[in-house]
Formats: sequence, C-alpha cells, structure tokens
Amino acid sequence: MAEKTNNLNLNSLRDEIRDRLKTFSEKVISVFGDNLQSISIVGSSLTEDFRPGQSDINTVLVLGRQSLDSLNTLALMAKSMNKKAVAAPLLMTPEYIERSRDVFGIEFLDFQLTHKTIFGDDPFTSLTIAKTHVRLQCERELKATLIRLRQGYIAAAANKRLVRDILASAAGGLVPLLRAMLWLKDIDRPVLAEQVFTKAASEFSIKADSLIDAKKWRHKKPFQQKSEFTSVFESIYANVELLAFVVDKLEV
Repeated sequence: MAEKTNNLNLNSLRDEIRDRLKTFSEKVISVFGDNLQSISIVGSSLTEDFRPGQSDINTVLVLGRQSLDSLNTLALMAKSMNKKAVAAPLLMTPEYIERSRDVFGIEFLDFQLTHKTIFGDDPFTSLTIAKTHVRLQCERELKATLIRLRQGYIAAAANKRLVRDILASAAGGLVPLLRAMLWLKDIDRPVLAEQVFTKAASEFSIKADSLIDAKKWRHKKPFQQKSEFTSVFESIYANVELLAFVVDKLEV
C-alpha cells in the first residue's frame, strides 16, 4: 500500500489544498485498494476562483466496481472530510463514464478543462463528446433554470436572503453551461467564472454584470432595497431566456 501512496502526484497543487488532499487520498487508497483506479481533483480548487475557507475541494474517484459498501466506506470518512472542506467525492466506474457521455457532456467538458489526476490514469482527457448531445443538454438545462427561477421566486415570497441565494445559485450554474455553448461554437473556453460571463456576453449578447455580481453573493449580506434584487432577477431571467433561445437555434 505504501508503494501506491508514493504514486500520488500532488506537486502542482496549491498550498491551501495539498496537505488536505494528501490525507484524504492516502485514506482512500488504503480503504479501496485495487478497486481504486484513479483520483482526480476538479473545479475551482484548481483555479483562481478558489476561496480558502469558503470553497470546497471537489474530487472524482474512479472505481473498478461500485457497491453500497463503497458508499458506506466513504460515509465513515464524512466527518473528517467535512473538517477539511473536502466535498463528498463523485464515484464513477469506467463503464459509467463511457455510457454517460451523451447525457453528462457539459460536466465532462468542464472536467476536461479543469482537472488534475493525482493518482492513476487520467479518465477525462481522451473522452470524446458529441456536439448534438451537448446542445440538447444545454437547451434542457437552460429551460429548467427558467422554471427554477420562476418557482424559486414565488416560493421565496420576496424574502431578500432567499432571492439572493436563488440568483447566486443560478449564476453559478450558468458557468459550465456557458462554457459548453462556447465549445459548441469552437470558441476557447475561459477557466475563471467572470471571464466566462464576459466572453459569453460578447458572443451571445447577454448582460454579464448581473451574473458577475450574483456569483459573488453567496457569502454577502442580502440586498438593502427590494428594487435592487428585483432588477437583478429580471436581468438574469432575461439572460437565461435569451440563452435558451440562442441554443435552440444553434446548428451543430
């Protein structure tokens, strides 16, 4: 087992996450043994969007086989993971990845763009994703976002904190969707969220300011005036509505 932990590649990780991931990864390697094929870090912990003390560390574990025992094993680690701000890992098998390219293309594209495999073989770089599948997923996700915004606003009953959280969540969820839409047009995808919004604004004629602001609200106080969040809600809703129309007409 010591030989396997020696194969961990943590050198390129930022200082704030390296030690935490070393402890987590060594434990995972120990408990899963030969069933563990790879450990990959994904998401903001690899970019300048990472906020120490606020952002979680997200990982993907690829197992040869998955069972309830796998979930129970990780459940026993949940308390220690929470203390180190390591989110519950995504569990996948090679077969699951291969058979899910048509339904999770947006997610796999994001993993390809921002990931670091620290143990085992890289499961994402060589994946091929069909544009037709990604376009359909983008349309479905954008139209679902419109429904969530409408229902969320009603359920929030104009509560400033709840509306703020709804908008922050919507803005964050748009980042991988916008990257995917840029990919559909063969345009380079920025890694940082603010750059994604700015790039999408120039390509799809949306207004980036409200999205940039809302993405930062998760850790801020609610609005002071109702007119403020009403204006932002209208802007973000209009953006999503426009994007849904654009992707519906997009030829791939």
